[in-house]
Amino acid sequence: SKLAALFEHPLYNIPVPEVTEKDKLFIINPMEKFSLRSSGSDEWVSSSKAETLLLTGKTAYDTYPTWLKFHIGINRYELYPRRDPLLPTLLRDLATQRIISSVQKSGGTQLKLIMTFPNYGQALFKPMKQTRDQETPIDFFYFSDFERHNAEIAAFHLDRILDFRRIPPVSGRLVNITKEIRDITTDKKLAKTFFISPAGNVCFYGECSYYCSTEHALCGKPDQLEGSMAALLPDKTLAKRRSWRSPWRRSYHKSKKAEWELNPNYCTQVRETPPYDRGHRLLDLIDMAILDFLMGNMDRHHYETFEKFGNDTFLLHLDNGRGFGTHSRDEPSILAPLQQCCSIKKSTYLRLQLLATQPYRLSDVLREALAADPVAPVLAKPHLRALDRRLGKVLVAVGHCLAR
Repeated sequence: SKLAALFEHPLYNIPVPEVTEKDKLFIINPMEKFSLRSSGSDEWVSSSKAETLLLTGKTAYDTYPTWLKFHIGINRYELYPRRDPLLPTLLRDLATQRIISSVQKSGGTQLKLIMTFPNYGQALFKPMKQTRDQETPIDFFYFSDFERHNAEIAAFHLDRILDFRRIPPVSGRLVNITKEIRDITTDKKLAKTFFISPAGNVCFYGECSYYCSTEHALCGKPDQLEGSMAALLPDKTLAKRRSWRSPWRRSYHKSKKAEWELNPNYCTQVRETPPYDRGHRLLDLIDMAILDFLMGNMDRHHYETFEKFGNDTFLLHLDNGRGFGTHSRDEPSILAPLQQCCSIKKSTYLRLQLLATQPYRLSDVLREALAADPVAPVLAKPHLRALDRRLGKVLVAVGHCLAR
């Protein structure tokens, strides 16, 4: 296994700083049993309000569902540890747990559903909108592109292979539109959008600002629909997150350019602006730009951090559905933060060099990681080949910086 060998490599065993109590997202009493509010949210409460008793011989922690253990494990330095024993179980839960509720997620430009499991865990479901081998049309603007379920799955595994570990776990899943969405939804607006197509397939389209109409309906075969299931982060009432506008945000206009596209010295002013004027925030942003370039994702307008940790923490790489849309061409402008600032973390650079070598080739290790997913093959072969080509271009860009 190339993947196992990669994770055994010394570059994947650099220790994270010691995690103190103040570095944990949640401080919990290990003797307390946690129950959940009857509202059905994933808000948990201490044992003083719970009526269940601990199973004999088990610690309170052993009784927590996997999604709750995942939330408790989040700290200042990482969303989940490198050798996280929970990860296989959490991915399996996302793929197999019975769905007891499906409602549309509010906001956003495209249809997404929040699905709830019997253990109170929740996942974000993004349905399949195009086949693996369809490329984004060349005349499409990046902001009018589809969100792809397989891009969400591949982004999680790629982020882990790069050792960023900043994307919540994602699994592919086949969902029965009739039994697992239509028949159990309490969302009246969503319920009104189901119909049977002329071919006899069950379809629905929901309500959103783009692509929510009968012309863009999601149809099963006859009611089986493929999609991605992403583990939700803790409720914002429990763990506030701060949203930051990316300095390299695109204009989201058909003809207008952003300032960074016009000013070659743009990075100088970014370096003087908080929070990029100290710490590793700018380097984390460059990590994110490299991830986006490898995926071909041009849609990174914002990123988030956990408010509790202030500016000294990792960036969450959320919403990756517009990655992996094209394999035949690359978008060099995504690398602007790297090229304009000429900065990169040494650890990131060394890992990129490692992933360009034959024993650990990026396309090979990602193919192996994706092979275990329930909807494999997740990416078409040309997308995997494009990763190796793009990785080469990232290393060339760093080479130009070193030469300068």
